Amino acid sequence: MSIFPITIYGDKILRNIAEPVKQVNDEMIFNIQSMFETMRNADGIGLAANQVGLKDKYFIIDLQPVEGYEKMKPLIMINPEIIEESEEQIIMDEGCLSLPRLRAEIERPKIIKVRYIDTDEKEQEIEADNLFARVILHEYDHLIGKMIPDRVESEIKKQMQNDLLRIMKREVDVDYPITEK
Repeated sequence: MSIFPITIYGDKILRNIAEPVKQVNDEMIFNIQSMFETMRNADGIGLAANQVGLKDKYFIIDLQPVEGYEKMKPLIMINPEIIEESEEQIIMDEGCLSLPRLRAEIERPKIIKVRYIDTDEKEQEIEADNLFARVILHEYDHLIGKMIPDRVESEIKKQMQNDLLRIMKREVDVDYPITEK
């Protein structure tokens, strides 16, 4: 395993739509293990493949560091599809490893249902709510080329511009490796 540099705002791969995984192989398992190591090294709770420069459609989640989720097993979602969203929305503060030091209030569905493939290539379907749903939706956004600035009102995005520019220029302090300019 190894720690990957994390792609950050401005890196083109973050705006690409991820490519569906056709088969789980040894290289992908190695990448997933390395992604967990990378995410934990950066104190994250979710990481999409394109955040470490991979074009494949999958992400990982580990909510164990969060109070109330200590018993939840880490999760790998391959080729995920959001198949249901509740009408009830909740607003929570979100951050992103690809947007170091930037946070924003984001409105998302409170409850979702997601279908995905696990590493045994078996189809799974789960319902998630609150923080769990939010992390899934956040990571799913990465797979379709969206990020936090795409989820805020234009006035808030204008207020973020200086921070986004500093991130793109790598003029932000981070405690984990990021891609070079």
